Amino acid sequence: MSNTSRPLADMMRPNTIDDVVGQRTLLGENGIIRRMVDNHKLSNLLLWGPPGCGKTTIARALANSVDMDFVPMSAVFSGTADIKKTMEVARTNATLGRGTLLFIDEIHRFNKTQQDTLLPYLEDGTVVFIGATTENPSFNLNNALLSRCHIGVLEPLNTADLVTLIERAEKYLGKSVPLTPNGKTHLAAISDGDARFLLNTVEYLVSARFKQNLTPDELDGIIQKRAPLSDKTGDEHYNMISAVHKSLRASDTDAALYWVARMMTAGQDPMYIFRRLTRFAMEDVGLADPNAMHLALSAWQIYERMGSPEGDIAMTELVIYLGTAPKSISAYRAQSASYATAKQTSNLMPPKNILNAPTKMMKNLGYGRGYVYDPDTESGCSGQNCFPDNMPRQHFYKPVERGFEREIKKRFEYWNTLRTKAKSDDN
Repeated sequence: MSNTSRPLADMMRPNTIDDVVGQRTLLGENGIIRRMVDNHKLSNLLLWGPPGCGKTTIARALANSVDMDFVPMSAVFSGTADIKKTMEVARTNATLGRGTLLFIDEIHRFNKTQQDTLLPYLEDGTVVFIGATTENPSFNLNNALLSRCHIGVLEPLNTADLVTLIERAEKYLGKSVPLTPNGKTHLAAISDGDARFLLNTVEYLVSARFKQNLTPDELDGIIQKRAPLSDKTGDEHYNMISAVHKSLRASDTDAALYWVARMMTAGQDPMYIFRRLTRFAMEDVGLADPNAMHLALSAWQIYERMGSPEGDIAMTELVIYLGTAPKSISAYRAQSASYATAKQTSNLMPPKNILNAPTKMMKNLGYGRGYVYDPDTESGCSGQNCFPDNMPRQHFYKPVERGFEREIKKRFEYWNTLRTKAKSDDN
């Protein structure tokens, strides 16, 4: 080891993309990065993926693979002045026949002006640009910058990839990691796709000089497990709640329980989860089970009063109830349809028969004329028109044959039958 002060993860960075572990979609035979290297011509690239999946490693390896100067920069610590200074050096390199690869980590942290500063240099080829981000580029980067870059999506390294890294670390260090075979697999699993965490742990285990190889349970007792990934405002946050929502909609209760557990163990705000579950009860369960909305509000209130861990079971019971409940979005569709029609016919007045007439003038104008008090009729339904006079009758709500809506559908059909009969009697 040439420099023991450097972290193992840094010392073991591959020199070429052939040495990079994982990311076969990008680095395999037909991958976009593989094609760039084979053609010896790099294009501007955005690498999007979770921490520790190899974004910086791939950028460095790319520069080495095509023999370009590698200039790293962090959007956290750098600004417009740093970009311009780097471009001056890159232009000098170009006059000497030397290419420059500019790598900007956390590129999503640059504001619009800083991102725009890059554009002319990308346009004229002063540098080949590679940006790394853990955030969705579509939401966090300017369209102008996106249009000038290919996007490479990186996945978390799988367990097999991480076991390979453990073996490489042993070879590099010339020492065995003090873990049983199951212990190595366990370390790879709890690293959750993060190579940096894994190699930092390997470095600690080797330097600690344990007298025996550690089992999974012993490993858990010695090292602090990697905290669950948590991004309370970014992509991971919305990915998790989307998974909860879609699992419930598919009536996959076990999957919904898993994704809610992922959010809770990662420290997500329980109030946000309850808000989304209550929304699901209204929109997706709807009138197929009206009790779902009441249970959602009750579970929410219980958690607010009791907190965690006592209130956690209220959330779990709500998830199970929503996952197993019949689903219907008929009320949601009725709302959308009625709002759309209301916007198109906003100039139409209610029919005069259902208007109040508190003054003599209003009575003379016909307000309230012909109104029938429905409870006084034999059936309890007069069938009188309540839509605007010149507007055809609309049917916004269409109940489904599921859950409680079966009963609602019967009621709906009953009132429609009485309304049709009253209309025919008038004719």
